[in-house]
Amino acid sequence: MNVTIVDYGVGNLRSLRRGLERAGADVAITDDPEEIADAEAVVLPGVGAFEECMRNSAPFHDVLREVAADTPVLGICVGLQLLFTESAEGAPDGETVAGLDLIPGRVERLPSGEVKVPHMGWNELRVEREHPLAEGLADGDYAYFVHSYCAATDDNAVAACDYGFDFAAVAANEAGNVMGTQFHPEKSGETGLRVLRNFVDYAREYGTEASEAATI
Repeated sequence: MNVTIVDYGVGNLRSLRRGLERAGADVAITDDPEEIADAEAVVLPGVGAFEECMRNSAPFHDVLREVAADTPVLGICVGLQLLFTESAEGAPDGETVAGLDLIPGRVERLPSGEVKVPHMGWNELRVEREHPLAEGLADGDYAYFVHSYCAATDDNAVAACDYGFDFAAVAANEAGNVMGTQFHPEKSGETGLRVLRNFVDYAREYGTEASEAATI
């Protein structure tokens, strides 16, 4: 299974590549939109601030929206946040920065008066609904988080995390092929490896079904 990581100058690409390889994928890292367009599965990493990541990834926005129509896409940390409609990070009060709008919803700052910001360290997951990315996960499994912003646990949440309030730890679009984790699976031990394996397995099955449908 070939998985393509989008290289737009942010993210720990080496660790992510090793994690995906352990999950059974053949991994390519590229900054070529044509290679992304031809990918069997796409991973969008992210480290830092939403606005900066949106700005740096601008050359890939069109191709990411195109591949999201018929390709498995996985966002990680800020990479997940970029998949949402908008974020309050980096915007004047009362305004937002536009995201890719592949998953409906808004990314908001953690309530600093209630919890320590950034949220950094291990925390428990709670599975909210069935989705291939959450296959084999159980309530109470731990994952590693580093973030100051998050999305709400609305209908798009696959798994939640309680950090004084609930936020989306795993989310996916209605079609199910665009998904992401707020935590870093490449730093989350066996839980993270399970998530990456689930993505690789899902992408493999997705590609097989697409090929079979094309021959009918």
